[in-house]
Amino acid sequence: MGERIEFPSNSHTCQGYFAGQGPGIVVIQEWWGLVPHIEQIVDRFAAEGFSAIAPDLYHGKTTTSPDEAGRLLMELDADRAEKEIAAAGAYLLSRPECTSKSYGVVGFCMGGALAQYTATKENVAAVSFYGGFKKVDLDWTNLSAPILLIYAENDQGVPIEKGRALAKQLSEMGKNVQLVTYPNTGHAFFNDTGGNYNAEAAADAWKKTIAFFRANVS
Repeated sequence: MGERIEFPSNSHTCQGYFAGQGPGIVVIQEWWGLVPHIEQIVDRFAAEGFSAIAPDLYHGKTTTSPDEAGRLLMELDADRAEKEIAAAGAYLLSRPECTSKSYGVVGFCMGGALAQYTATKENVAAVSFYGGFKKVDLDWTNLSAPILLIYAENDQGVPIEKGRALAKQLSEMGKNVQLVTYPNTGHAFFNDTGGNYNAEAAADAWKKTIAFFRANVS
């Protein structure tokens, strides 16, 4: 349904996967890389009437090994990744298929944390699924667009308490934040290729994500 594309960032060329027509969404990968599951999410956004792009933050590398994924994650520079996400968003806005003047970002696990980070750097609406990453300096005073935080109640890697504390902090700062939690779910419950996939929670989270972007990206 989509196509592999190239776009400029930081004086070099990056790759990504693009599909659709409508308001712009940048999809940020899990720690596995730009794998078919992420491409399928881009396709799903296209089917919902969005134009979407997933930048390849690992520059061609993918893995199915948790150990290798952990190594790739630790080697990833958050600032470089954020600049490439922003460049992907700028490229998206330049395409004739994109009908919005702004773009949104959505990410999963590592990508969820990078979606949070991007939201503090760019004026973009963000959806963060169980965001977890090595420590990055998040300056939430710079958050100016709405953010939707999605967490799993039984997540052993990214504890639900982290999501609740973040939502409370942002609310007290006067930020536009929504928190959605799902009982009886574990980490990566949205990924239908993994062992923690929860179809009911994933369907509801997708519905809420689409509604959020329809309301906040134009």
